[in-house]
Parts: sequence; structure tokens; C-alpha cells
Amino acid sequence: MPPSPKFFHQSRPSPRRSTVLILGCCLLIGLSGFVFGLIAILRPGKCSVHEPRSVRIVWEREDGAGDGLNSAGDGVRRTDRHKVMGFVGIQTGFGSAGRRRSLRQTWMPSDRQGLQRLEEATGLAFRFVIGKTKDRSKMAELKREVSELAFFKAAYALYDSEFYVKADDDIYLRPDRLSLLLAKERSHTQTYIGCMKKGQVFTNPQLKWYEPLHHLLGSEYFLHAYGPLYILSADVVASLVALRNNSFRMFSNEDVTIGSWMLAMNVNHENNQLLCASDCTPSFIAVWDIPKCSGLCDPEKRLVELHQKESCSRSPTMPADDD
Repeated sequence: MPPSPKFFHQSRPSPRRSTVLILGCCLLIGLSGFVFGLIAILRPGKCSVHEPRSVRIVWEREDGAGDGLNSAGDGVRRTDRHKVMGFVGIQTGFGSAGRRRSLRQTWMPSDRQGLQRLEEATGLAFRFVIGKTKDRSKMAELKREVSELAFFKAAYALYDSEFYVKADDDIYLRPDRLSLLLAKERSHTQTYIGCMKKGQVFTNPQLKWYEPLHHLLGSEYFLHAYGPLYILSADVVASLVALRNNSFRMFSNEDVTIGSWMLAMNVNHENNQLLCASDCTPSFIAVWDIPKCSGLCDPEKRLVELHQKESCSRSPTMPADDD
């Protein structure tokens, strides 16, 4: 008689053992997540897009197209635009380290944190602007262009600003008062602000301000702002950016060139003599030694001297009302 068949039953794991395994897996997953999170927090962040501390004007394209002139200080072309009320580009040169040092010792912050605090307080972004090209034959032209069209194109590409301010590195400026000027309500969206002037057109080649194209101008210049400090509204700069470089008439003097462009546009000329004060008055915005010098005479020394005066650096933003 054959033996009776044997039945084998798979034994079930105990409930206690399953619970331990599940808890162990959960603990392992949680610990791994904690470790990865801790590494991500402690690892230094690398942001590919950051706000530049300086603007470098680069001119490398041969076709004169409008988008070939702008880059940030690290040479990376940018598509995002930093939003501010006003962008102030301080025109400087490779040989002007002394002026930049004096500016940082006086009204302009010397570090990134100081620039950020000033921007938050005034709505103005301040950057040094310098021009450079690998083509030596273009350097002479670029020296003039960096203060004109190339600067505005680069500034417009980097900053979404209501106003664009061109300033030289040899003037003493009160950023708080400049902010109040730009914050004023204006009925005209296309605005050109500066110390306006007219004057004789120089036809003698031996004179400093000789104008080779004097035959196009007559005996007197049209109304235009002095070159060391002037302001264009966003609508004006947008119109300039849209045009090709070779469509602009260039005169020998920067202020005349900008003024001629403004004549061709429907802009409002806003004359403000507080932008070119000869001394620190209760309401001045900028000080420079006009007409003796195009900016401050001996700027490295004068910037420090002015900043030491209470009427220049420590006076109230708005003059006190006389009772």
C-alpha cells in the first residue's frame, strides 16, 4: 500500500518580522533623504545669472547691428533685465583707477553690499562702464561711442529701467536727490534731462572744441545738455536701441551728438541746473567745475574735499522749510 501523500505548506512570516522590515525600509529612505537634503543646503550655490557689478561695452560685430554691443562684465550675453527706477552708468577708463578710488571713498559704495543698500534706498543701480574692443583700429571711435550709443544699448540690454543716466567719473553726486528728481511725475514719456545750453560752433581747427561738421550746424549750437551728466527716459533709449549704428550722425563732441539725436525725436527737454552746481547748495544734485573744466578740476582730490564738507555729504535730502 503506497504511502499517503504529504502536503507541504509555505509558512507565513510572523507579523512582527514584517513590521520590522517595513520600519527598516522607511527608516533607510528617510535617512537617505535627510542626507541628500543636508548636502544640497550646505553646498555653495552656483547661479549662472547674477547682477553684474560693472558693465563692459564690447564691440566685435562688423555689420553694425544693434544687438552686437552689449555684454556684462563677465562676457556673458544676458536676456534677463534687472528692474530699477534708474540705471546710472559712470563712464570711466583704464587709466582712471585714481578717480574710481576717490569715488568709492566718497559718494559711491565700495562693495556689493553697499551698492545693494543704495539701490534699495534710492531705486538706482550704479555701475562703472568701460569700453573695450580687440580691434585696435576701432579704439578711437569706441572711446566716443562708449559714452553715447554703445552705452545706452548695453544698459538697455541689462536693465529694465525707467531712466538711464550717463555720468562721468569726475563729478560729485548726491544719489538721494537724483532719485527724487527721477521719481517726479511727468506728462511726457520721452524725456531728456540735463543742464541745457547753447553756444558758438567752433570752426577753427586749432581750438579744442573744433567741429569738423560745422557747415551743417550754422553759427550756434541747438539746445542740448552738458555731457558730464544727462538722463534719457526709457522710451527714448528704446528708440535708440531699435536703430542701427550706422544710421546715426556723429559729431566730434558727445553732448552735441546726443542733442542732435534728441532733435530728431519728439522729446521733452527738461533743463535742471541743479545737475551742474558749482558748489554744494542745500538742493544741489551734482557738483562739477563748469565751465572751467568739463567735470571737477583735479577730481581725485576735489571729490574727497567735497565729501568732507557737511553741506555736501551730510545735508538733508530735501532742504528744510524756512518758517
